[in-house]
Amino acid sequence: MASSSSFFTFSSQTTLHSHLHRNTFLTKTQFPVPTKSSESNFFGLRLSPSTSRSPLSPCSFKSSIFAKQVNKGQSAPDFTLKDQNGKPVSLKKYKGKPVVVYFYPADETPGCTKQACAFRDSYEKFKKAGAEVIGISGDDSASHKAFASKYKLPYTLLSDEGNRVRKDWGVPGDLFGALPGRQTYVLDKNGVVQLIYNNQFQPEKHIDETLKFLKAA
Repeated sequence: MASSSSFFTFSSQTTLHSHLHRNTFLTKTQFPVPTKSSESNFFGLRLSPSTSRSPLSPCSFKSSIFAKQVNKGQSAPDFTLKDQNGKPVSLKKYKGKPVVVYFYPADETPGCTKQACAFRDSYEKFKKAGAEVIGISGDDSASHKAFASKYKLPYTLLSDEGNRVRKDWGVPGDLFGALPGRQTYVLDKNGVVQLIYNNQFQPEKHIDETLKFLKAA
């Protein structure tokens, strides 16, 4: 996705070598620290030897690159998805306050864990700004529940199985569609998109940019 400063949209362009992550994190001692796994060190691509293909195949996200796209100044499409407790949650319930909606590739991958914990560590700052935080990926509710419990995430995670909402919002993929995009939206109290930030390989920048925008708004 091309960068567009007028839409506050950013995308990372980097070489394959820089996609690798050293898997070291700085977190407060009272929280679990993400540990090295046998999974891929790519930020959002999870590979398992027990599967014949990656669950995040290029075909799964090809359409998202060409789908209709939500832009700055537009009302965000409503949706209803199940949260980590299996309860349906609609976007419209948050009308009246700013909402940070961040799409991420998958639970328990290094980059996504780092991003989730960064949102956790700054959650009080988001609350002080009057904003809610919602994370969305294609994982099911059980996966979200385990992920939120393990890392003590205080905000809502929604299950977009089949990636319907991701496609409806036009979240672009990375690595030619093989990797689900990492994109964050800030909605105002009327549900209108005011900021779009895309950065696959610097997950913590999403927190910095959204907080900067909310404080200036």
